Amino acid sequence: MRKSHLIKPVLGSAYPVISHGKGIYLYDKDGKQYIDGSSGAITCNIGHGVHEVAEAMWNQANHVSFVYRSQFTSEAAEQLAEKIAHYAPGDLNSVFFVNSGSEATETALKVAIQYFQEQGNMTKTKMISRWTSYHGITLGALSMSGHKLRRQRFTSLLEDFPAAHPPYCYQCPLKETYPGCGVKCADDLESSIQAIGPDQIAAFIAEPIIGASGGAIVPPDEYFGKIREICDKYNILLIADEVMTGMGRTGKMFAMEHWNVTPDIIAIGKGMSAGYTPMAATIVSDRIMNVIEAGSKVVMSGHTFSANPQSAAVCLAVIDYMERNKLQDNARVMGQYLINHLQRLQWKYPLIGDVRGKGLLCGIEFVKNPITREPFEITTKVTDRLLSICFENGLLVYPAVGGVTGFSGDSILLSPPLNVTKEQITDIMDILDQSIGELTTLLIKEGLYITEATS
Repeated sequence: MRKSHLIKPVLGSAYPVISHGKGIYLYDKDGKQYIDGSSGAITCNIGHGVHEVAEAMWNQANHVSFVYRSQFTSEAAEQLAEKIAHYAPGDLNSVFFVNSGSEATETALKVAIQYFQEQGNMTKTKMISRWTSYHGITLGALSMSGHKLRRQRFTSLLEDFPAAHPPYCYQCPLKETYPGCGVKCADDLESSIQAIGPDQIAAFIAEPIIGASGGAIVPPDEYFGKIREICDKYNILLIADEVMTGMGRTGKMFAMEHWNVTPDIIAIGKGMSAGYTPMAATIVSDRIMNVIEAGSKVVMSGHTFSANPQSAAVCLAVIDYMERNKLQDNARVMGQYLINHLQRLQWKYPLIGDVRGKGLLCGIEFVKNPITREPFEITTKVTDRLLSICFENGLLVYPAVGGVTGFSGDSILLSPPLNVTKEQITDIMDILDQSIGELTTLLIKEGLYITEATS
């Protein structure tokens, strides 16, 4: 067998070769069908093989695919920025295009610091973020991430930005119970700000719904209102990392709209291109841009492929497709349908501790004991095992490991494309039901899990 020269996620592992995709389905070279129950990495919002997007690629390529942003602008980039600004809340009207979500959050970091520097404030150079968060894999983005498993290899290179506890009601790190707690997790941000010194902090960054590190952790309704007040009190910018939650995924164009809270900066990616091209963006408020425009007139960030017309045309086609097919509305309706089914599954399997989410960003957390909510040991590899079983059964789901302690905690994300139907959700649930049953049997057989029936 020929040696592969491609560095894969797990060296030495065999991966099936993809052939093609259509709708919510993927097919490998052997003809096996997979339901894309996670939209890849919560990315393929409109599904695979959409003709209109391919046509937009062809049309733009026949005009021009690349220009450098310091030399030209393009109609495609201008129209895409206008479209995104139209949907963005409040006065977030300026858009900086990058290539990935990591770059989008890192650009947000740079803009926040520059905003204060342009006003002569040179001390506000720190970011503050939450534990159980993930903002990207570049060093700046990873510094803002509170995902201990992903941080540990590079700790010596990273800033200590994670400081506040997450709004994780099911496994509250403050050992409180909502609503009697008074949303102390929001107050914890203020305590962290006071400990560090508000004169040192430029911005607070948070995912509206914690995704890859927590498995769709949804905050209490009061949480972001309190966060906004705290940020305003200490003259700290609020950055919403909507790379996973944005562009209709939760049933609204931006997840922060669920709580009527307007950030100062928003990072988006994934769904804005639906996986058809590498593209992401940082959306910045007029308040910030006016300061920079009155000063240096230059946002100190840039990438070779920023705002390239080919990717911009693709993203425009994706958003147009979403609008025509009302996928944001479908995400809201189908999301509730999916949650209802997951809750029924929870009654069947004590292994399922919690079901949560908004729209088509849904999570399942698995626990060793549903009464005490004790997580499995990391060595049990519950999430990895379930992913493998689901994969063999023809269903793709997304892992979210380490949410409880930073190293233990097993969750998955179920986030199919936004055009999923009720019938397709039923198919997803059938495979998931079968797969969790197989996992339960395997864990009991190995003595790693005890239920009332086996005790």
